[in-house]
Amino acid sequence: MRAMLCHAFDGPEGLRLSTLPDVQPGPGAVAIAVAAAGVNFADTLMVRGLYQNKPPAPFAPGFEVAGTVAAVGEGVGTLAIGDRVSATMDYGGYADRVVLPAAQAVRIPDAMDFVTAAALPVAHGTALVALDLRAALKPGETLLVTGAGGGVGLAAIEIGKAIGAIVVASTGSEAKAEIARRHGADRTIPATPEAIRAEGKALAAGGFDVVLDIVGGDLADAALRSLAWGGRLLIVGFAGGRIPQIPANHLILRNTAVVGVHWSSHRRRDPASLHPLYARLFGWWSEGRIRPEIGARFPLEEAPAAMAALLSRAVPGKIVLTM
Repeated sequence: MRAMLCHAFDGPEGLRLSTLPDVQPGPGAVAIAVAAAGVNFADTLMVRGLYQNKPPAPFAPGFEVAGTVAAVGEGVGTLAIGDRVSATMDYGGYADRVVLPAAQAVRIPDAMDFVTAAALPVAHGTALVALDLRAALKPGETLLVTGAGGGVGLAAIEIGKAIGAIVVASTGSEAKAEIARRHGADRTIPATPEAIRAEGKALAAGGFDVVLDIVGGDLADAALRSLAWGGRLLIVGFAGGRIPQIPANHLILRNTAVVGVHWSSHRRRDPASLHPLYARLFGWWSEGRIRPEIGARFPLEEAPAAMAALLSRAVPGKIVLTM
């Protein structure tokens, strides 16, 4: 099997393609012949030693894969050889073959291709955990999505619309705004604090019911001050660099809440609990209500270039490695 390995925490340029013996599943695990793997911002942090989880080197990054079950360990009754699946893991996805607990893999619809299946779990899983489990977004509420041109942002737009919300997308360019509208955004605004405050003031409720923030920094500050009474600010990431400081008095004045969202903690603590969420995502996909934006595809051996493309923010939607 081939794997793109990180031997030292020196960033994407330090990754090296290696050939290793095929891994075999133990009890309760399955081996997957990987067809595609998603590329995520957290992968770029992990290969620099900046992620919460710091695996021992050498290791392959990669949280999400799609492919075919190639081998089944003792005691696995939920999956069989030949099943087409999507799966998630702590790391290791940048490889031709992975082994993981069977509970971390789910069957995908027959009509779903592997690139789409590899693009769904982290971005759409994060957005659904945030909007449904953490914020209890309701039909008719107004949702603001910052960083709306990226994978999680576009997923949040699609899921917000599937739930029945009114979605406002904050984007850094007109090209990304057009993509956001294509994925269902009702309105788009520039990615500036001034635009967020102005849009919030114009709403009948006096602000946004829910904000899903991926950017942090000045945009998160403006979003907090633009919440409606009872509003919820979802903190997903800090792509803008600065981690915002939350003034507690603002939460009291308008009865608002700031909620952290960490998809991986849900997966680690109770992976089976995510299966109903994936079933909803697959159902919405089958109905044509969600369609992951695949911004670029790279072969496994060009994983460093794929990470560089993600960090450039020039590619909208998801970047996927193909094997």
